[in-house]
Amino acid sequence: SQIPTFLVSRFARGEVKVALTGDGGDELFGGYNRHFQAPRLWQRLRMVPRPLRAAAGASLGLLPQRVWQQAAGMLPARHRHLGGKVNKALRLAGSAESFDDVYAAFLDEWSGEPSPVLGASPRPGGLDLDLADGAPEAMRIMYCDAVSYLPDDILCKVDRASMAVSLETRVPFLDHRVAELAARIPLGLKVRGPTGKHVLRQLLYRYVPEAMFDRPKAGFAVPVGEWLRGPLRPWAEELLDPARLASEGWLDAGTIRRRWQDHLSGRRDSTHAIWAILMFQAWLDSQSKSVQLAA
Repeated sequence: SQIPTFLVSRFARGEVKVALTGDGGDELFGGYNRHFQAPRLWQRLRMVPRPLRAAAGASLGLLPQRVWQQAAGMLPARHRHLGGKVNKALRLAGSAESFDDVYAAFLDEWSGEPSPVLGASPRPGGLDLDLADGAPEAMRIMYCDAVSYLPDDILCKVDRASMAVSLETRVPFLDHRVAELAARIPLGLKVRGPTGKHVLRQLLYRYVPEAMFDRPKAGFAVPVGEWLRGPLRPWAEELLDPARLASEGWLDAGTIRRRWQDHLSGRRDSTHAIWAILMFQAWLDSQSKSVQLAA
């Protein structure tokens, strides 16, 4: 979403010098799907013996992800995103031993699979943070997102995109008074059933027409997955060449190539997993060229 954020920032800069953003609202008030989907999924999984879960997940998991997406396409618009979620749930069915495993699977594109990094240490649990025992699972996720994903990804992205066009952004939700208030609001006022940011929605109902915001959460991104199967494929193939990966010695060529082929065939949407690898490869290539020029 870096590119569309940059484009929106450039458009806004044509009119204003300072803009407000909504960053922090999801982390403080439970707006991400994982805040309510992950706890509900784990509640259901742990009720079924693991061997039975594994057998069912293995059987249904043989169907390509595109099949689930096509089936979800027949549902009402607000539920059409469920195809990928079902596929992920099936992959989790036999492997999840704790809620941490479920949460990690929502964030880690390689969860339950061999690491693409040669010699990598085992990945740490996603919720191994200094939290009070017994905190609701959704609150634990929100805390993790607020101290990691928000500053390391979201705020960094928006700051770079906006400052590239000399646009100053302000973040009202991260005013310490708002954050402190959010921390005191009970979980039931933030997440209700399959809906997040409940208290914010109730506030918006007073001022904004419901049709403008009461809709499925949508990402702010460009169709990179399709581009990788189309115009970006030659560039990606060059960076993911097996011989090149093997000679560089950083990444497992076999693991990455299998994931790449799954993406190309449509069996799985591996956009995020593959894009991260490509960004590392592109960076490595730029460093190598810089060293050669310096020499």
